[in-house]
Amino acid sequence: MDWASRMDKIPPYLFFELDRIVEQQRQMGHDVINLGIGDPDMATAPHVVDAMQQAVADPSNHRYPHYLGSNQFRQAMADWYAQRFGVTLNPSDEVIALIGSKEGIAHLIWAFAEPGDVVLVPDPAYPVYYTQTLLAGAEPYYLPLLATHNFLPQLDIIPQSILKRATMLWINYPNNPTGAIADKTFLQEAVAFCRQHDLLLCSDAAYVEMGFDGYHAPSVLEIEGAKDVAVEFYSFSKPFNMTGWRIGCALGNPMAIAALGTLKSNLDSGPFTAVQQAAVAGLANHPEKFFDTMNVLYQNRRDIVIQGLRDMGLNAPTPRATFYLWFPTPLRMTSSDAAKFFVETAHVMVTPGAAYGPHGEGWLRISLTTSEDRLAEAMKRMKTALQSLKSV
Repeated sequence: MDWASRMDKIPPYLFFELDRIVEQQRQMGHDVINLGIGDPDMATAPHVVDAMQQAVADPSNHRYPHYLGSNQFRQAMADWYAQRFGVTLNPSDEVIALIGSKEGIAHLIWAFAEPGDVVLVPDPAYPVYYTQTLLAGAEPYYLPLLATHNFLPQLDIIPQSILKRATMLWINYPNNPTGAIADKTFLQEAVAFCRQHDLLLCSDAAYVEMGFDGYHAPSVLEIEGAKDVAVEFYSFSKPFNMTGWRIGCALGNPMAIAALGTLKSNLDSGPFTAVQQAAVAGLANHPEKFFDTMNVLYQNRRDIVIQGLRDMGLNAPTPRATFYLWFPTPLRMTSSDAAKFFVETAHVMVTPGAAYGPHGEGWLRISLTTSEDRLAEAMKRMKTALQSLKSV
């Protein structure tokens, strides 16, 4: 017995491997501070939990959900985009509910990419863009995200030979793992580029509600004509502290939404209706107040870590969004060696940048989903570990 050969093309999922390393260290008796995975440590808003409890008790929700999402949920998402971004969406054919945006991202690639096609993938990036392209039999083409270009892809240098075979362009702003942001000028450039080359523009907006120092991220759908070429993924996971609930949606281009719905209806049965109702309650109860509270929390944590890294001599860019910090490895270590050093010597887990793509080499990522006292302790341990290494 053997698995399909396509499985040999993809590595183990990044965070599955990180969890294994952390567990190994803990079994050895070490108190490991895990700054690896971006999983909020704060509770979901109480009114969302209350709505979920009521919805679960309703027997009408115990049946199969609507494949595309309930009318109530899709209307709530359309209303939120109108309020938040000034974007008009038809909930019947421009919004689809997802079992978390990760699933929708994966399925959209399967719907639009096949052997012989190229998918334009940022590097470094969320691994799902790359792995699902491989599983679909298509070819990922890396778009380097460099500090010298503000971690934005340079679309004008993509070879014509690649563009002739390309079907999709992925962007992700605010960005994981770099924390970078994109302004409307870049989004306009991306929309125009996809129009010119007949590409589907795929915007992963999982962190669009997370901003610091007064920053509020735009949606690509705000750009004139964007719905002609673009689909955006909105997630409740990070801004609402609902990673385990698995609820999100895709919005925008009707043809892309229809293709995603056709594929999904043959693979899953849609998100649990009770979870959709809880998400609606989250949107209906002034979510911006909840977002503001969480963003103040993460900004304070960001500042603790930025100062800690600078005390170590590591010059980390100060992000204006997401709960990630992206910083160069110390002493010219590889990202894997640096991550191994910190977990074994300081008992602090950070994520190696190379896990997000070749251009992530030489960088590390810290997630701010840990309490302020633990972050401060992590910075202290990492500094001590580096000082011991330099003194050898």
